[in-house]
Amino acid sequence: MSDDLPLQLSLEPPAEHEYLGLRTAAGLSAMSPEGARAGLPASWCAACLRHQGELVGMGRVVGDGGLFLFVVDIAVTPAWQRKGLGQRIMQSLMDQVHARAPARAMVGLIADGQAYRLYEKFGFRLVAPGAHGMLLRL
Repeated sequence: MSDDLPLQLSLEPPAEHEYLGLRTAAGLSAMSPEGARAGLPASWCAACLRHQGELVGMGRVVGDGGLFLFVVDIAVTPAWQRKGLGQRIMQSLMDQVHARAPARAMVGLIADGQAYRLYEKFGFRLVAPGAHGMLLRL
């Protein structure tokens, strides 16, 4: 990870239009404006990386804040990928989780493709075959 990149880290969710744009630019599934409008302010914690004001990376943790938390929206714009930004975002989120979440809280995520390798660096472990992640898309 390069520490000399001129990036600003903020611990707040992105604006709705930034969120929707970065998700699709980074190859994540599209979400609805209505969903973003309702969901972003309900983030338990968030991290955004900006270059000259432009959102280039983001991540959030959602959940009830006591028992269950879920890491979502780890995304970096293609021009900034492979520069350690995903790791920087995850470190920021995990710092917040370790500082604020109660003992024994369960923190989960769904890793696409080889992304599980990043998450393993933060203590996450694959659960299959003992358990299987499931998803219902509305």
